[in-house]
This record gives sequence, C-alpha cells and structure tokens, in this order.
Amino acid sequence: MVNPKIEESWKTILYDEFQKPYFEALKKFLVEEKAHHTIYPSGANIFAAFNHTPFEEVKVVILGQDPYHGAGQAHGLSFSVQEGVPHPPSLQNIFKELRDDLGCDIPQHGTLSAWAKQGVFLMNAVLTVRANEANSHRGRGWETFTDAVIRTLSEKKEHVVFILWGAPAGAKASLIDSQKHLILKAPHPSPLSSYRGFFGSKPFSKSNAYLEEHGKTPIKWALTSM
Repeated sequence: MVNPKIEESWKTILYDEFQKPYFEALKKFLVEEKAHHTIYPSGANIFAAFNHTPFEEVKVVILGQDPYHGAGQAHGLSFSVQEGVPHPPSLQNIFKELRDDLGCDIPQHGTLSAWAKQGVFLMNAVLTVRANEANSHRGRGWETFTDAVIRTLSEKKEHVVFILWGAPAGAKASLIDSQKHLILKAPHPSPLSSYRGFFGSKPFSKSNAYLEEHGKTPIKWALTSM
C-alpha cells in the first residue's frame, strides 16, 4: 500500500489513486531512480503544490510541464524557484506579463508560494525529473495521476480558473467541465513561444474578474520582496 506524505484533504480525495497499480509502479521507479541518480525536487517537496494549497482552497490552477532540472531550482511548485535562484526565462516572461497586465513590479525573487497560499494550485503534469534531463520522468505514471487530479477538481469543485500554457497543458482542457469553470489557454511563456500570444493574454486580471464575479476573493498577484 502506498501512503504518500501529502496534505490530508488531498490524501482523502485521492485515496483510490494511491491504491492503483500504476502508482505502486511509479513509487518503485522513483526508488530505483533515486538509488542511481539525483532527482528533483527533493522527496519532501514532491507534493509541495498539494501541501501549500489544500483541496478546498483551490481557486486557480496553473499547470506546468515538469520540474526545473537544474540544481537548487525546483521545489514542487510549477514555474517557481527557490529563494536566491535566478529567474528562469519562462518565469521572467510570466513576471513581464504580470507587470503589463496588472502593473505589478517584477519581484526580486522567483518563489511563488505566496500565490499558493492564496489558492493558486501550482502543479506540474509530471512531479519529478532526473537532474539535467528535462522530461526524463515523462510516461512513468505521473501524467495518469495529475490527470486524475485535474478531473477531480473539475468534478468536485465549481468556478475554478484553469490556466493552461502551451500545447501539452492545453490538451488537458478535455478533462475540465467548461460549463463550471473558466479555462484560459495561451502559448507557453517560454521565449520560444511567448510572442505567439502569451504576452497580452492577461491571465491574471481575467482570473480575478472571474473569481469576483462568482463571489470569491481575488488573488493578490503582486509578490513583495522576501
């Protein structure tokens, strides 16, 4: 039986997923990987998105692809880096769009935990990665798990904003009930694609307008210095 260290509301609502054969196989894969390779994020941070944002508090979902694979970067929240780590290019572009959308100053740090604590669920489609090898844990079972998370949020909650950047994230729209939720799709903030429509997509103001329209407290997107 797999019994991950994850926030209680998520552990309860995802209990059936943790008992399925694919999750047992995923756990065995990770044990084997950690025996021979450096894995990011640390074991304590694999479920950081869940631990920062309990199920009942989720208001906005920002879906990433897989964790940053450089030393000291990933800490379990999509697009976020640990304090003191330079902003990766995608995060730089997110902050530029935040500035242009809401007039927020670009923060000195790239840690998005303040968003997570307000109900922004920062989950990657794949929750682990081998050091210096992007997408190295793709196809090992994480996608089955995170698809179940998205489906569960769609089915059991109402009026959640799903922000899907890039084609892989955009494909997850099929898991979401667009009658109950707001889906915001745009190109990925990577420098390779950001100029195809990410800039000017205004996800932050659109999210807050939708939340307020449905009686929810908007997100304070501005990040102060830590």
